[in-house]
Amino acid sequence: MNFLGNILWLIFGGIVSSIAWALAGLLLCITVVGLPFGIQCFKIANFVLWPFGRDIEIGDFGVGGLLLNIIWILVCGWELMVLHLITGLFLCITVVGIPFGLQHFKFARLGLIPFGAKIR
Repeated sequence: MNFLGNILWLIFGGIVSSIAWALAGLLLCITVVGLPFGIQCFKIANFVLWPFGRDIEIGDFGVGGLLLNIIWILVCGWELMVLHLITGLFLCITVVGIPFGLQHFKFARLGLIPFGAKIR
């Protein structure tokens, strides 16, 4: 079931979302300061490509992670969160799109707090 969900996910917007995360990572990796944020974007882009069968666990991120999450939200986290929220809302209009919309809501949460999140 997870394999079928991932294949359908790729066809119905998963590739676009993954490319958005990868582009954000490339833009952030231009500077040395943005390098940790860019690396995090590449990790999330991989997760966005194959989301079914894996889950996000927001864990302890400490003071450093808190500061990085705050900077993340100000720099590019909110744009990616809004992208996933809007896409998730549109997908939840139909019954068939609800599982995909729920995946986008999961990524919206990850778009706000990427540091300290564990992908399982």
